[in-house]
Amino acid sequence: MNLLLFSAADLCAPGEIRVADQRLQHLHSVHRAAVGDSVRVGEIGGLMGEGRITALTDRQATITFQLDCNPPPKLPVTLLVALPRPKMLRRILRGAAEFGVEHLVLFNSYRVEKSFWQTPVLNDATLRSYLLQGLEQSRDTVLPAVTLERRFKPFVEDRLPGLLQGRRGLLAHPTPGAGAAPSTADTPLLLAIGPEGGFIPYEVDMLQSAGLETVSLGPRILRVENAVTALLGRLLAPAH
Repeated sequence: MNLLLFSAADLCAPGEIRVADQRLQHLHSVHRAAVGDSVRVGEIGGLMGEGRITALTDRQATITFQLDCNPPPKLPVTLLVALPRPKMLRRILRGAAEFGVEHLVLFNSYRVEKSFWQTPVLNDATLRSYLLQGLEQSRDTVLPAVTLERRFKPFVEDRLPGLLQGRRGLLAHPTPGAGAAPSTADTPLLLAIGPEGGFIPYEVDMLQSAGLETVSLGPRILRVENAVTALLGRLLAPAH
């Protein structure tokens, strides 16, 4: 936890918060915190700044703070990922928040198992908790938007065109002759990544017809989570 995030519910006085959950456990077990120690804090959706621990017990911590720093800018990427299995989904949620993705769309495709849509990870509170973990790691306060699209064809035909407005659409798919994935995000992008086993030809055709151009990371076939990390890592690199 490189940033202790808080909301209005944590305020106990102006400029002062009180925490008694996993954040307290982290202060004790990882930071080995003590009264008087400073800690980096941020208000969810707002500014960041410096906090100081003024009281600390096994039950709660009280922290005074001053916020004076903007969060880092978002990566101008709308990330479309065919819904992966729950264990992988957790890592992708954290990773998307860490990389600063603006908007994450989890959508259906032929090779997505129906049971994946029943996972508790998709509950609002659980989604939020994994995204917050990513923000804590990367020192950010702004949650990415998350959209669930359970039907492939209506999504691609009716809503994908709107998401593509003002963006270059890229389809990460190992196709012979596909161009190389970009190495910077100097323009807003929409990036689509398929399920384990990849998109079926019908889905590739629909996505290409919607305006996405196929790109490749090379000859190796990567797991979904590794493809997400590899592509976002390239985009995060500053332009030379």
